[in-house]
Amino acid sequence: MSSRGKKIFLAITIIVPMIIYCYIYYKPIIQNAPFRKDDFVSMQYSYGLKDTLENTYDSKTGVYQYVNNKDSVVTKKFFLKSNDVLYMHRKANEIGLWNFPDTIGKKSDKSRLVPRYNITFNYKKKSKHVTIYGDFDGNPKLLDAAVQMRKIIQETLLQAEKRSGK
Repeated sequence: MSSRGKKIFLAITIIVPMIIYCYIYYKPIIQNAPFRKDDFVSMQYSYGLKDTLENTYDSKTGVYQYVNNKDSVVTKKFFLKSNDVLYMHRKANEIGLWNFPDTIGKKSDKSRLVPRYNITFNYKKKSKHVTIYGDFDGNPKLLDAAVQMRKIIQETLLQAEKRSGK
């Protein structure tokens, strides 16, 4: 058999079945992913001290309300672009937001002012809600991932707010 015939035989007997196997095996996994970007509906993000979450953003309505450094409430309206949603969705996948527990940290006593963050991603069939308390003393990797996701959302909102120019 010639060298070319051996290469063709190798491709037909090993490489082609491997490609077919990978396609058959991974296609349902990818299609049945619980949180797909195509199914994204909205995102809510709120934060504040203790139980008072005066800083909020809702991507469905586009309303962003926050308290500025002069303690006055500022309300703006802007929407996220599809690139912003795609960026946050990809970062949530990278960080593993879908595997986070619903609550990271614990509610502290009344005397301490501890920051609290609520992150909710809504999809057509599911939603993921995570509450992050600032006085978390558990797994540091989980806390780092939660803080990273919070920073990504805040940076994305800041960029979208600057783009809107309002």
